[in-house]
Amino acid sequence: MADFNNRGRDGEDALDEKTVYINRCAKTVKGGRRFSFSAIVVVGDKNGKVGLGIGKANETGDAIRKGGDAARKNMRSVCMKGSSIPHEVYGVCDGGKVLLKPAPDGTGIICGGGMRPVLEAAGIKDVVGKSLGSNNRLNVVKATINALHQLRSAETIAALRS
Repeated sequence: MADFNNRGRDGEDALDEKTVYINRCAKTVKGGRRFSFSAIVVVGDKNGKVGLGIGKANETGDAIRKGGDAARKNMRSVCMKGSSIPHEVYGVCDGGKVLLKPAPDGTGIICGGGMRPVLEAAGIKDVVGKSLGSNNRLNVVKATINALHQLRSAETIAALRS
């Protein structure tokens, strides 16, 4: 019998999809208020690839689905060293500022807010993070992804220098 537990939508490999935040917007019309929703979704394979997507719709389920599809299209690889990151890194997006530091094995993910789902989806298990700027979830998530894309391995840096 086939094992379908490892498969996501449309038969693709299993990806970890996390909804970071759902925002409700209201528009006043003649008959009252009309609500719409925007969802911030992070998708990763827990093996060094992560993507961010934003979906907007009149229903929460549709917004999450659209965000997940957008995140799958925007997936990029992240440099890792074991279960942590290779070096300290600082990411910025608008007012959101994030500092990520490597941690020894067994430490876990010590950070909160919008950083935790991004790091879990990427497969990073040991890291210490601090959000320094804005509390806006979208900007914190974008700053975290910006920081992860700045990571380079020691071999890559050595090759660039020589």
